Amino acid sequence: MRNLALAFCLSSLMIAALMSCTDDSASSTDAIATESSEADNSSSSSAKASLSSSATEGKSSVASTSSSSQQVPSSSSVEEISSSSSAENSPQSSSESATINSSDDGKCTSCDSFTAADPELTENGGKGSVTTYGSITEKETSLGGACNYGQTNIQYYAAIHVNVSPGDDKGPWNGGAACGGCVHVKAKTPDGWKEVTVRITDRCPDANCGVDLGGAPASDIMGIQVGRYSGEWEFVSCEGVEGVWGDSTSIWVKEGASEFWSIIHVRNPKDMVKSMIIYGIDTDDVHVLEMVVGTENFWTVPQEVLQTDNHYRIVVKYRTGEDDVWKIKGSDLAVPEANLYLYEHRE
Repeated sequence: MRNLALAFCLSSLMIAALMSCTDDSASSTDAIATESSEADNSSSSSAKASLSSSATEGKSSVASTSSSSQQVPSSSSVEEISSSSSAENSPQSSSESATINSSDDGKCTSCDSFTAADPELTENGGKGSVTTYGSITEKETSLGGACNYGQTNIQYYAAIHVNVSPGDDKGPWNGGAACGGCVHVKAKTPDGWKEVTVRITDRCPDANCGVDLGGAPASDIMGIQVGRYSGEWEFVSCEGVEGVWGDSTSIWVKEGASEFWSIIHVRNPKDMVKSMIIYGIDTDDVHVLEMVVGTENFWTVPQEVLQTDNHYRIVVKYRTGEDDVWKIKGSDLAVPEANLYLYEHRE
């Protein structure tokens, strides 16, 4: 009985031990499972956190890239913009600058063979053919030409064109109104531009004439190679210009004048004459003279002035400069070929 009880006790203890082991194993297993689960969960959480972080960073990166792409151009765009900006703001290349800012140096080849063409009018002159009708070796003085100045001592003289297109009378000659005016002429030569100032004493006979130079000025520009040159010209005052004065300024009375008829003009004027007005000194009469049609570069004097010894003031107005004023008797203007010098008849 005691053995049976002992056996029972041993059996109970073994069962209890086995159960205890089973419980410990289960607990261990559960612990392992729990740890594994926690590890898995931790790993999963880490992975999720990592993924979330990556996603956040990715979004941030995308946002940053997107923001960058909106604000900062690509390198090629930067180069293009830089190049464009540079092209707009930086100085032009020498070739571009030369093209835009280049000026004609006047050099040419075959300079004496300029193609004949109608002259062109400019604001204060013209451009086209520059030719010569004088001797470049003798350099004769002007014979007065169509301006009717007669023999002069003027070395630097020229003829000016009558027409722009043949027969239109639209050139600066204007019936002799250009007479006495001075023109600054420059022409292209193998050495570049050459320039000279001349007084107009004649009109061109050539349909394609621009300015036709006398001998001395032609020699200055053309040397010994006379011909048709390409040039341009501008009307200027004659004051202070050497070579264009043949004598002192005077009023000249045309041959054939009498107390019934007289026409006059100014010789060696400071510029082309725009008008002549006679004012009475002893009387109150005023006479605005008219240019003669057909007899170039002359102005008609009224009979009532010619037939009296009353004193008059003759006011000559020029294209430029101050007026010149003569004080004379009316009958002085009836004397054929009278040459009334300004310095002798000032007020």
